[in-house]
Amino acid sequence: MAINGNTLATLKRGQKGIIKSVDAADPQVQRLMVLGLVEGAEVEHASSAIGGDPIEFRLFGCGISLRQEHAKYFQVAPVVAGD
Repeated sequence: MAINGNTLATLKRGQKGIIKSVDAADPQVQRLMVLGLVEGAEVEHASSAIGGDPIEFRLFGCGISLRQEHAKYFQVAPVVAGD
């Protein structure tokens, strides 16, 4: 996996992003996609555990926690205020 740029793992607390692409080579990432982590979904970094892993995201009004190693598979574009 060689993803550069903004990923779910790089979002700061309270920041929102739109998923632009997913590296679905990992079967665990494919299972996360079934939960709604797909291209076009808006995700917000809600909180993270001490040390930063896992990270809790808000997606469609629900919370979902991901390990940083899996969050790196989801490339995002930050949502700019007013959009």
